[in-house]
Amino acid sequence: MTTQSPNDTYTSPLAARNASPEMCRIWSPRHKFQTWRRIWLAVAEAQHEVTKDWDKPLVSMEQIEELRANLDVTDEDLKLAAKYEAELRHDVMAHVHAWGDRCPKARPIIHLGMTSQDVVCNADLLVIRDALWLIRLKSVQATIALGNEAGNHAQKPCLGFTHYQTAQPVTVGRRLAQHSNDLERINGLFVEREHAIFLRGLRGATGTQASFLALFNDDHDLVAEFEARFFARVDPLQFSSSYSVDELLDEYREQQSIHANHLTTQTYPRVLDAVVLADLASIASVLHKIATDIRLLSNRKEIDEPFGKNQIGSSAMPYKRNPMKCERICGLTRFVMNLVGNAYDTAATQWLERTLDDSSNRRLSLPEAFLALDGALDLMHQVASGLVVNEAMVRKNLMAELPFLATENIMMEAVKAGGDRQDLHEKIRVHAQEAGYRVKQEGLENDLIDRLRADPAFESVHHLLTEDQLLDPMKYVGRSVEQTERFLKEVVEPLRERYGDELDNLGSSDRGV
Repeated sequence: MTTQSPNDTYTSPLAARNASPEMCRIWSPRHKFQTWRRIWLAVAEAQHEVTKDWDKPLVSMEQIEELRANLDVTDEDLKLAAKYEAELRHDVMAHVHAWGDRCPKARPIIHLGMTSQDVVCNADLLVIRDALWLIRLKSVQATIALGNEAGNHAQKPCLGFTHYQTAQPVTVGRRLAQHSNDLERINGLFVEREHAIFLRGLRGATGTQASFLALFNDDHDLVAEFEARFFARVDPLQFSSSYSVDELLDEYREQQSIHANHLTTQTYPRVLDAVVLADLASIASVLHKIATDIRLLSNRKEIDEPFGKNQIGSSAMPYKRNPMKCERICGLTRFVMNLVGNAYDTAATQWLERTLDDSSNRRLSLPEAFLALDGALDLMHQVASGLVVNEAMVRKNLMAELPFLATENIMMEAVKAGGDRQDLHEKIRVHAQEAGYRVKQEGLENDLIDRLRADPAFESVHHLLTEDQLLDPMKYVGRSVEQTERFLKEVVEPLRERYGDELDNLGSSDRGV
């Protein structure tokens, strides 16, 4: 039998071309099944702790030590589990049997009292938390990179646009600061979201904990203590090392279901997946807007994304310098935004205490949303970090339109010198229309200022029609510079200080493709 080459089967481009090794690891089979084992071990430890004074404890220390010694998931474990799953058609039980083969003494107590979702749901939520944290760091990284460029170009005036028509000038830095601000506004939700994702807990087949109540001889307090001890062991985000089990138990007895969903069915509420994917889609929409703006400005030759020395823009047109990274950002983020509907449909169609049509969909929509957004964020960081601002073109485009934009100020100065506002307004309107016709229909330069200099009605302000007076573009950018500098001081710098160490160790998905 010929061994199949990896090139003979489909490989997801999200993993091969877009997502970072870190995000791929979080959603990898090994990490998933390693998390399952952590949960099974925490359950066994909690069962031992609450029954150690029984004549015959449910779980012995010898069994726990065996589980601890075989906690790592090896390639051989994965092969063995795959073999069991082919026979049993049940992924959780396949791994129960595979780990049981490695731990013969502990085999009888693995998964004791549990239903599949006691392990799967809790593991999924822990994985989602890890993935959200990485997205948070990548978002901060892109926010800071955009902020850095905003600082570099805070005083470079440029055309503003509304309706994609020329409008009041801004500065290049102010526009980049706006992009950075929009991204951070959405990022801020993640801090709250990470800590709001409580584990499902240990609730059994329909969420009632009936199996655990039977296991602990109908002792409700013991079931509560067992679950609390489980949380303390398996939930590092909610509980620091200084948070004692006794403190947790006191809080748990007082409030019940603390640090967990108050009520669940067989699964945690699937609407939570929709909330998570909607958050990812919100970040995606901001990235899409930023990348689109860069693509539009690239067409105007004002801004270019970084371009490799030997990079090819087109196989047919050697001169082209396409904004390929921004185009990829738009493609990936559009994919993320369109995944949200899967989660809403799944949440809406869970019948009563649970149906299984969620599983196959979630195996795709959750990891792929994270992987795609991870790749888009890395691309945005690369673009922002190497952004090329073509200052000569920025100024040329601005100065070509500035005479039109300066007309209100010119009129007001002429009125202050004794002119009639209504007459001056009409004269400017006529001159502007003729200058506009010359630009659009004849392809000539904007001569509005020359027309005004030749008009006696504006003689009082002729000396102001210079680039150091009324034609100074910085007179029209409002508080662009001050707003940018304030944003950098109050938002970007605190982010840099808070996340500096984590960002220094952050990897990238850049594979040169």
